[in-house]
Amino acid sequence: MTHQCGNHYVLTSPEDRERYEGWLRDAEQALHDLRTGRQARAFVDQNGERVEFLPSNAERLRAYIMELRVALGKSTGVSGPMRFRA
Repeated sequence: MTHQCGNHYVLTSPEDRERYEGWLRDAEQALHDLRTGRQARAFVDQNGERVEFLPSNAERLRAYIMELRVALGKSTGVSGPMRFRA
Protein backbone atom coordinates (compact mmCIF):
# COMPACT_ATOMS: atom_id res chain seq x y z
CA MET A 1 0.00 0.00 0.00
CA THR A 2 1.16 3.54 -0.68
CA HIS A 3 0.25 6.79 1.01
CA GLN A 4 0.82 10.19 -0.49
CA CYS A 5 2.87 12.53 1.67
CA GLY A 6 3.07 15.95 0.02
CA ASN A 7 4.23 15.39 -3.55
CA HIS A 8 5.72 11.99 -2.72
CA TYR A 9 4.46 8.49 -2.10
CA VAL A 10 5.46 6.53 0.98
CA LEU A 11 5.70 2.79 0.43
CA THR A 12 4.18 0.80 3.27
CA SER A 13 4.45 -2.81 2.11
CA PRO A 14 7.15 -5.09 0.70
CA GLU A 15 4.95 -5.74 -2.34
CA ASP A 16 4.80 -2.01 -3.15
CA ARG A 17 8.54 -1.70 -2.74
CA GLU A 18 9.14 -4.64 -5.09
CA ARG A 19 6.76 -3.18 -7.69
CA TYR A 20 8.45 0.24 -7.55
CA GLU A 21 11.90 -1.40 -7.79
CA GLY A 22 10.72 -3.13 -10.99
CA TRP A 23 9.44 0.14 -12.43
CA LEU A 24 12.72 1.82 -11.55
CA ARG A 25 14.75 -0.91 -13.28
CA ASP A 26 12.55 -0.60 -16.39
CA ALA A 27 12.81 3.18 -16.44
CA GLU A 28 16.59 3.19 -15.95
CA GLN A 29 16.96 0.63 -18.76
CA ALA A 30 14.77 2.78 -21.00
CA LEU A 31 16.95 5.83 -20.29
CA HIS A 32 20.09 3.79 -20.99
CA ASP A 33 18.62 2.62 -24.30
CA LEU A 34 17.75 6.19 -25.29
CA ARG A 35 21.19 7.52 -24.37
CA THR A 36 22.98 4.77 -26.29
CA GLY A 37 20.97 5.36 -29.45
CA ARG A 38 18.69 2.37 -29.28
CA GLN A 39 15.08 2.53 -30.33
CA ALA A 40 12.34 4.32 -28.42
CA ARG A 41 11.21 2.49 -25.31
CA ALA A 42 7.67 1.91 -24.11
CA PHE A 43 6.40 0.47 -20.84
CA VAL A 44 3.49 0.73 -18.40
CA ASP A 45 3.97 3.34 -15.66
CA GLN A 46 2.74 3.28 -12.05
CA ASN A 47 -0.67 4.62 -13.13
CA GLY A 48 -1.17 1.74 -15.57
CA GLU A 49 -0.67 3.97 -18.61
CA ARG A 50 1.50 2.95 -21.55
CA VAL A 51 4.28 5.49 -21.96
CA GLU A 52 6.67 5.72 -24.90
CA PHE A 53 9.90 7.61 -24.44
CA LEU A 54 11.76 9.10 -27.38
CA PRO A 55 15.08 10.95 -27.28
CA SER A 56 13.11 14.19 -27.47
CA ASN A 57 11.39 13.55 -24.12
CA ALA A 58 14.24 11.99 -22.14
CA GLU A 59 13.79 14.70 -19.49
CA ARG A 60 10.33 13.29 -18.74
CA LEU A 61 11.90 9.89 -18.25
CA ARG A 62 14.56 11.33 -15.93
CA ALA A 63 11.81 13.01 -13.87
CA TYR A 64 9.93 9.70 -13.62
CA ILE A 65 13.12 7.97 -12.43
CA MET A 66 13.57 10.67 -9.78
CA GLU A 67 9.97 10.18 -8.55
CA LEU A 68 10.52 6.43 -8.21
CA ARG A 69 13.87 6.92 -6.43
CA VAL A 70 12.25 9.35 -3.95
CA ALA A 71 9.40 6.91 -3.26
CA LEU A 72 11.97 4.18 -2.60
CA GLY A 73 14.03 6.44 -0.33
CA LYS A 74 17.04 6.22 -2.66
CA SER A 75 19.52 8.95 -3.40
CA THR A 76 18.51 11.19 -6.28
CA GLY A 77 21.97 12.66 -6.75
CA VAL A 78 20.59 16.12 -5.96
CA SER A 79 22.03 17.48 -2.73
CA GLY A 80 20.73 21.03 -2.70
CA PRO A 81 21.59 24.41 -4.16
CA MET A 82 25.05 24.85 -5.58
CA ARG A 83 27.07 27.68 -4.09
CA PHE A 84 29.96 29.53 -5.66
CA ARG A 85 32.59 31.55 -3.91
CA ALA A 86 34.20 34.54 -5.54
